[in-house]
Amino acid sequence: MQSSFSVSTDKSKLDIDLIEDFLKNKSYWAKGRDRNIVEKSIANSLCFGVYTPEGKQVGFARIVTDYAVFAWVMDVFIIHGYRKKGLSRLLMEHIMQHQELRDVEKWGLKTLDAHGLYKKFGFRTTTQSELIMEKIVSI
Repeated sequence: MQSSFSVSTDKSKLDIDLIEDFLKNKSYWAKGRDRNIVEKSIANSLCFGVYTPEGKQVGFARIVTDYAVFAWVMDVFIIHGYRKKGLSRLLMEHIMQHQELRDVEKWGLKTLDAHGLYKKFGFRTTTQSELIMEKIVSI
């Protein structure tokens, strides 16, 4: 079924309402995220949309990157009703094969429940967590 779906980096095709609704109301990682933040994050990221043959957006991911040293995979989702059809895999294939990302040295992401998907693309859990630091600023 996934072969009839398409993936695009054309930001003009993105359904911002769909993305905002999913992130704000249906994700565990971005609950309550404000629309202004969603729009700003899209404007400053390489974004991928997954579309039905009719052009309806059913998935999304964004990559924060310098296109050379690092890329961080974020906000990956497929909406309910389109899951279990291979679309997450299709989305990740497009991300990993994207011409501007092919030479990136280090990739990263955080996930609570999609380890199996990302392992198919060479991601692994880190054994050096003491080296990773983060700062989270509450809004």
